[in-house]
Amino acid sequence: MIRLFWQGLKYSPTAVAAVFLASTTGAIAQEVSSSAVPPAPATTGGELLQQLEEYNPVNLSLQQGDALQQVNSVSNLRDVRPTDWAYSALQSLAERYGCLTAYPDGTYRGNRALTRYEFAAGLDACLNSIQRLIQESASQIGGADLSSIRRLQEEFAAELATLRARVDGLEVRTAELEANQFSTTAKLNGEILFALTDSFGDGILGTDNSEVTFAQRTRLNFDASLTGEDRLRVQLESANMPGLRGDITGTNMTRLAFDSNTDNEFEISELYYRFPLGEKAQVEIDPTGAEAYDMLFDPYSPLQSTGSGALSRFGRFNPILRQGSGGPGINLDYKISDQLGVTFGYLAPNGESPTSKNGLFNGANAAYAQLNIEPTDNIGVGLTYIRSYFPGGNVNLTGSTGSRLASNPFGGVATSANTFGGQASMRVTPNINLSGWFGFIDASAEDSSGGVSEGDNATVINWAVTLSFPDVGKKGSLGAILVGTPPKVTSNDTGAEDLDTALHIEGLYRYPLTSKIAITPGFYIITNPEHNENNDAVWVGTLRTTFKF
Repeated sequence: MIRLFWQGLKYSPTAVAAVFLASTTGAIAQEVSSSAVPPAPATTGGELLQQLEEYNPVNLSLQQGDALQQVNSVSNLRDVRPTDWAYSALQSLAERYGCLTAYPDGTYRGNRALTRYEFAAGLDACLNSIQRLIQESASQIGGADLSSIRRLQEEFAAELATLRARVDGLEVRTAELEANQFSTTAKLNGEILFALTDSFGDGILGTDNSEVTFAQRTRLNFDASLTGEDRLRVQLESANMPGLRGDITGTNMTRLAFDSNTDNEFEISELYYRFPLGEKAQVEIDPTGAEAYDMLFDPYSPLQSTGSGALSRFGRFNPILRQGSGGPGINLDYKISDQLGVTFGYLAPNGESPTSKNGLFNGANAAYAQLNIEPTDNIGVGLTYIRSYFPGGNVNLTGSTGSRLASNPFGGVATSANTFGGQASMRVTPNINLSGWFGFIDASAEDSSGGVSEGDNATVINWAVTLSFPDVGKKGSLGAILVGTPPKVTSNDTGAEDLDTALHIEGLYRYPLTSKIAITPGFYIITNPEHNENNDAVWVGTLRTTFKF
């Protein structure tokens, strides 16, 4: 038998091991099968071998999830045929002793090189089975077989001891990792932005006084799931990026997409709980930081992300979706079919405040509904309606993206509005995407003051078209060109209107340096700022670096 083993080295070492094990234990199998004692369960040896293989650091060819599995029949092996010279030995190991293992894809890989550790693990699995048989039928086992078993155990005692020591070491390391991990129920991920920014041009009657700035914004997201299908998120934000607001350039049209300033102290910027309601609906509840666009489950703008999308505030998405943002909110998304869905929501920017003209229902609020249409995987359309209200002194119809008049057409008088909008996106080719939006606000004065009469109406519009180029130059990259008109008052019963038209022109290219780091150089131009042709154009250039972890 030993001679057969060494002669077999000219064949596959793995197959030789099978023959060796089968021939060593063949006599025992005959004796046991003739007795009235049933064979021992086949799973124990296989489970031991699987555990040894999973933790075997020598077997570098095995990838995670590729651990060996128990095989009860050679017919389950896709790469072993009855004509193979070791077929009968493999069959014996599988059917008589239950110590034959295969890879998860159903292959045995008999031609793969065999290490002494692997041979020791396989041998130990069969020896365990044999020892059980010995205990049950010791009187039927010959002395020669017992002697062979003892010699094999002594021969591989060092290898088996080494394996056990390594398994014990891995268990200690695993216990240490579990004890020091961040959380067993929550995950931490984050995003850090560095931005080098400046603006150029005389702007609003020569008031552009900006300087070159270098600033940061850091966001940490703590995500937890209580049922496996829900999400509880807490977002902390720290930033020193005031951006190019109206007090710097004379117009909010120049604002950056990612401007934020907490004096480098962490604050809760977002908190919500999202959970399924049946099979077709999802509900999201936000105690703070709610934004209509974030709560819509079918976004249509490819530039919505502040870290990887547009560089400007206006370029992210339709400004009408900013109404009611910043405070508590609730959202319901219902999927009617794969092609059709509806979204409903209610937001209250100062819903946490119990003071006059605040709270959930007496302060500023916005109720919205959107019909989501996706006829194909490459086309998406969203039709939106918003009913909003702003108490006196707290009016902002456009989320500070257009002219000052568009945000507050009645000079601070309490205002309500019916808003209609449409967003659409179409993937023309894998590398070309066409998208855009249109917004129409019908605002009404809810009080009389300073030349404004209750019931006066004003109309505010905005639009944009974006041509984007995903994965051009490198997978994960994004080039984009956007042209549009920021919110503009086209008619007003008070006579206060934006007489001219500003254009927003933006270009950017996001290039991933690694899977976690991307740089986005880009610029945007505002012609006729504040929709006034007497104002010179303002250029904004920025280099944004995004780190994700």
